[in-house]
Amino acid sequence: MENLDIVINRRGTDCVKWDTVPEGVIPMWVADMDFEVAPCIQRAIRERAAHGVFGYTAVPRRYYDTVCNWFGKYHGWQPDPSWIIYTIGVVPAMSACIEAFTRPGDKVILMSPVYNCFFSSIRNYGCELADVPLRTETAGGRPRYVIDFEALERAAADPASRVMLICSPHNPAGRLWSREELERIGRICLAHDVIPVVDEIHCEFVPEGGPRFVPFASVSGELERRSVILTSASKAFNIAGLQIANIICADPDMRARIDKAINVNEICDVNPFGVVALQAAYSDEGHAWLEALNRRIRANYERLEQRFTQELPELPLYRLEATYLAWVDVKALCYAPDGTLRMSAKQIEESLTATEKVRLNGGAMYGSEGFIRINLACPPALLEEGLDRTVRGLKRLLGR
Repeated sequence: MENLDIVINRRGTDCVKWDTVPEGVIPMWVADMDFEVAPCIQRAIRERAAHGVFGYTAVPRRYYDTVCNWFGKYHGWQPDPSWIIYTIGVVPAMSACIEAFTRPGDKVILMSPVYNCFFSSIRNYGCELADVPLRTETAGGRPRYVIDFEALERAAADPASRVMLICSPHNPAGRLWSREELERIGRICLAHDVIPVVDEIHCEFVPEGGPRFVPFASVSGELERRSVILTSASKAFNIAGLQIANIICADPDMRARIDKAINVNEICDVNPFGVVALQAAYSDEGHAWLEALNRRIRANYERLEQRFTQELPELPLYRLEATYLAWVDVKALCYAPDGTLRMSAKQIEESLTATEKVRLNGGAMYGSEGFIRINLACPPALLEEGLDRTVRGLKRLLGR
């Protein structure tokens, strides 16, 4: 899988990650990988392109079977093909679920810090945000987030709470929720008639040898019937531009409400390249590529961990149990000893971009000031240069 070590020049391809930052800047921000996609996907797209006609696409039965068989084989949960609604992306799918199950003024629960589109999707439909911030504990010498279940119970007990958005695995926290944690979330939602809408887009990014990803709907039959699962091959196989995602919902009445929202918003048609790319990705060859990818990401994280431990001990690095997104506590830079804000994470982001020519993400967009997020999904040579610049810039800001 040597293509995971090749640095691809993405500038000049209208690439969001590279072409929206100044020349010379290394982008380690948006969750987009700098690897060539798996050879099996490239072949499938070339073969489809060779036909030369790209009209409206009818999604075939084999597509649905491929999705269900993949989750059954690799994640221990086999949904029924009839439960799947395809659409153009996980964020539109999430928005459609909010529209389907809420009215303006209702509350939607989330646990911050969390993917920024959770916030915008809630507000776009006139709903109120019910934030249950994650709490930090130390485990294995590194901080990690845990759920404040008492606060979650209070939020769910509010009669205005209709939906809970769950990020599993969690972006940007890097948490791989355990079966016990998911079961407890599920019990709270069921007890208070709150619908769990679960974004599982990062489910493939789990290192070998550790705990495995647990699909939310696999926890119990009742949760399978009551939850909505959002999936896509776009993150794991780097095909976000092909715009393909799936909503998996077992309950026919809930599914009908989602389908109506999908069609009202005209996000019900997908392109032919996304359909064939997903089928190629969810194959034995695609899985072998994915395993190599996870080894590369784990090696990249261990390199980041080594650099921060040795050179920036005052900036704690959170444990990365899943995803390819590192989460760093930079409150030592952001706050004065009396607790006043002296530099926002956005200002840190801007300073590193301007001076060291490396672009990261400030934490405020995810609901937590005092943090930065670093994208590790790149070849090792690019990672080393990006880390050199990041470490140098953070040392500068620390006055060292």
